[in-house]
Amino acid sequence: MGLGQKYKKVKTAIIGCGMISDIYIRNLKEMFDIIDLVAIANRSMNGAKAKAEKFGIARVMTIDEVAASDDIELVVNLTPADVHYEIVKQMLEAGKHVYTEKMFTTSLEEAEELIKISEEKNLMIAVAPDTVLGAGIQTARNYLDSGIIGEITSGFVSVNRDQCLMSELFRFLQQEGGAIPYDAGIYYVGALIALLGSVKRVTGFGAPALMHDKQLLYVKGNPDSWQIPGTNVLCGALEFENGVLVSLHFNGNNVGGEKTRFELFGTRGNMEIGDPNKFDGEVIISLPENEPIKMPFTHGFDGKNMVGEPMPFDGYGHRGVGVAELAYAIRQGRKNRLSKEYGYHCMEVLLGLDESIRTGKIYELKSRAEVTPLKPGYYSSMFGGQVRADAELSLI
Repeated sequence: MGLGQKYKKVKTAIIGCGMISDIYIRNLKEMFDIIDLVAIANRSMNGAKAKAEKFGIARVMTIDEVAASDDIELVVNLTPADVHYEIVKQMLEAGKHVYTEKMFTTSLEEAEELIKISEEKNLMIAVAPDTVLGAGIQTARNYLDSGIIGEITSGFVSVNRDQCLMSELFRFLQQEGGAIPYDAGIYYVGALIALLGSVKRVTGFGAPALMHDKQLLYVKGNPDSWQIPGTNVLCGALEFENGVLVSLHFNGNNVGGEKTRFELFGTRGNMEIGDPNKFDGEVIISLPENEPIKMPFTHGFDGKNMVGEPMPFDGYGHRGVGVAELAYAIRQGRKNRLSKEYGYHCMEVLLGLDESIRTGKIYELKSRAEVTPLKPGYYSSMFGGQVRADAELSLI
């Protein structure tokens, strides 16, 4: 008996048909037994019709029609960050559970209002990044919990890339929330919270994005020059409730390809973790008097394409696992892992760093969050990799 037979499928709609939507649509349609993807909506109906035709989704709806539908329980919001508040609010007020891409919103006040509405209506909100449920971060958490590198004392995370040049191809980066801490740094902050728990206080220094003159002349629709809003270079420090100290380094005014680093230091050894923007970040453990060892994954959502043909962002090929985990939480009547508290805490860390940059003072966080780890589970490579095995069971 499949999981979808044990638990009634959750009828789901996607709002937003941008670049990331293909991987979500394919996965939610074909990969998770708990999800019944029934509709696609977009502000541009032509865009929604094209996606529905490409993936065989029966219904194309306006955003208002999704809100008014009687059968849709769960809405996946893939719109740009600057409209998250209005979309999520509309769906909550219509009685829908919501999964939203990062960031939760662009202000703490907006997020607090959405949390209040969800609690009044007994609805759940889940917030990306769901890469923290992937094989890389969950395997790292499993080894940390085992005590193999002892008590964690400190850490260092870094991501450097040309965010300004990227904003030519991905024009949503030219809007609020497009600077590197919010677009890429959120994956590192989310992973740290999933691994270490709540942050107590933060402090930081920062610099704005550079003015960017158009370089990719074949890209239509861009202005001649622009500046990504907000802090685009950030050096910060996080103190966690458990006493762990972590240094952050995010530089979006860099050049060349993306360079990342994620390392935790313990009393018995050290751990390197691959890019938390992906599901398959390698976990490498170094112990005294031993060569560094690449550890085997103990969890299954490793980003490898399991269904259909390769497509853009397929290297991130388990996008949607957070939606499926939310759907199981709805059916089981329990708290979801990528909870509103998780989304709010991730956002408060980044906004708190901005506040520290502005005031020159330490920012004390008022929120806290905990991401309950998944049980181990895997996807089998038998029979051409199409055996489902027990990875989805780990979400329950």
